[in-house]
Amino acid sequence: MQQTIKGNKSKMRQPIGAPSMANLLKTLVLFSLLFGFTTGRLSSVNHLEGGGTTGDGEAPPHTGEKRGYGPNDPAAYPQNTPADEDESQDGEEVGPAEPPKFFPKLWFPSLPFFRNLWKPRRGQEDEPENAVPQEEEEGDAEFLGSWKIHSENAGVSAMHIQLLPNNKAVWFDTINLGLSDIEADPRRCKPRVGGRNKDPKQDCTAHAIEYDVDTAEIRTLKMATDPWCSSGALSRKGALISTGGNQDGFRSIRMIEPCDGCDFEENDKALIGNRWYATQHALENGSFVLIGGRASHNYEIFAPDQLESTTVMFGLPLLADTNEKGENNLYPFVNLLPDGNLFVFANYKSIILNPYTGETVRMLPDLPGGSRNYPPSGMSALLPIDLSKNVDESKLEVEVIVCGGNTRESFVYSEMTRPRKFLAAFKDCGRLNLNKKGSQWEKEDMPSPRVMGDLLLLPTGDVLIINGAKAGTSAWNAADIPNLNPVLYSPNKEPGQRFKELAPSQIPRMYHSSSAVLPDGQILVAGSNTNPYYMHDKDVDPAMTYPTDLRVEKFSPPYLAPALKKYRLVIVEDDSDNKVNYGDEFKIYVRSGAGEIDYNKIKVTIYSPPFTTHGYSMNQRLLILKLKETGNGAITVVAPPSGRLAPPGYYLLFVVHQDVPSRGMWVHIE
Repeated sequence: MQQTIKGNKSKMRQPIGAPSMANLLKTLVLFSLLFGFTTGRLSSVNHLEGGGTTGDGEAPPHTGEKRGYGPNDPAAYPQNTPADEDESQDGEEVGPAEPPKFFPKLWFPSLPFFRNLWKPRRGQEDEPENAVPQEEEEGDAEFLGSWKIHSENAGVSAMHIQLLPNNKAVWFDTINLGLSDIEADPRRCKPRVGGRNKDPKQDCTAHAIEYDVDTAEIRTLKMATDPWCSSGALSRKGALISTGGNQDGFRSIRMIEPCDGCDFEENDKALIGNRWYATQHALENGSFVLIGGRASHNYEIFAPDQLESTTVMFGLPLLADTNEKGENNLYPFVNLLPDGNLFVFANYKSIILNPYTGETVRMLPDLPGGSRNYPPSGMSALLPIDLSKNVDESKLEVEVIVCGGNTRESFVYSEMTRPRKFLAAFKDCGRLNLNKKGSQWEKEDMPSPRVMGDLLLLPTGDVLIINGAKAGTSAWNAADIPNLNPVLYSPNKEPGQRFKELAPSQIPRMYHSSSAVLPDGQILVAGSNTNPYYMHDKDVDPAMTYPTDLRVEKFSPPYLAPALKKYRLVIVEDDSDNKVNYGDEFKIYVRSGAGEIDYNKIKVTIYSPPFTTHGYSMNQRLLILKLKETGNGAITVVAPPSGRLAPPGYYLLFVVHQDVPSRGMWVHIE
């Protein structure tokens, strides 16, 4: 299904002879009263949206006793309502919405057609029947994006995701929590770990797949060590290097190259420290730094593209200082800076770190409010770095943004309350200039609260905030109130004008969901499993809160509005340079699908596709490159000057014309 939302909605006219709205409401009320008095049940069905109060004026507890709709039941996904109508203040308990006092609470009987009839399917469709695009009118400036289903069932929940240079996305969950929804091909079986007692004793399912982002074709992959809550990044050769995980995956390195038929190779003793909930980032020479993990207050550096290397480990006091009862410092935010040092953020504190000596170069101001890392799970990214002007590397504007999260007590609070309650997530974003001593966090509010969402850099230089919930934290069944609306953040606009709420999805993307920017500019969205194993049906699994969702969506941001198609350029890849060296000039050739090219309104960006899991996109960066010459369908571009700005490896290059990106072309930089 593709849903297109416009800013101006036309009113529907009522057919002659149709019943009035008043009569319909009367009928509905009488129907509710009849069933309510018969059964003694007058209760509210919808408790996904919060912010209401009970009759005594107190906010009722937001419990984990939710209904169990299947993923294809539209009743499971309420339409989005304006943020100021359904939200509590940050840190407050969130309760079920209260209907108007003059209406009885409505109850809908548990007739068979209300029950979950969805059964997972192992196939997928390139173009589902319900994915009918709706064209926007010419010049419609209020196109807020559109959604469509790309696959009805990918078989594996996308707890972790990485786009490869062959336009295949690799994603996986864990091998030790029961069965997935797709058989391994070729068939591989091992004793089942976790899951339902009545499930088969042998696990012959796959827990990792390669997904073709254009055709939705799926190839199953094998994983020998458990990658649950692991880390990863693309190497300088374009391979996915996955690190850490749980149990036998604590010290593992896994590697899969972007080639036909390739599969994971693994070494379960490659690392020095246990890396469960750690963060991985590329350094200027292509090696990787691996920071933190549960009970690991240290980091190590290892060589890329090999399963065995000499690693070096350093202590990191920041992680010990920020470790609390609920931890709150897992999956720390890490970014490489133009001087070769690292920005490291954990819980609410951050530093500039020399990765080669372990020295803290500079302490940064605390971000006030609460915790931003797992399990309160805020979002963060280094904002785009602009190389288009003649600025010395040491004077470049480098800023980081951190959004959402929850209080430092939020996870422990929800774990200890019965019935379970969830605190409202934060709605603030903090922004900090990292190369200006004495700078302070500048705060601004998002349209709605968000925890465990994804924050993605778009080809245009804007930022997309997507997925997640409005209350609670990460962890099994620890959040509620899905945040269905993506938000566009424009960093170059003035404060107060930077956020724009976009068209909502109808599918909650809760814990263990993920997303990825694709070469065509769309956003791939997959995963969502708040349960300790795959659950689809409330009748089978009464403890289910939100069902495991294996559907794959694609979201088209506003720059893909049909009215803007005339500005979208096409890169002539056969004629363009796709292997470049640092500081060199190289040529990109373009053509216009319709209309003339305005060379004064062109910029070229390169994007490092991240490894995304648990609300954090590791190794993500976007650079705006310097243009030397433009005209006659050719653009001469200057490559980044060093690996400090762009670690060696594969990037997606976009030509942005009048704020509309081309399809990206893979380029290799070293």
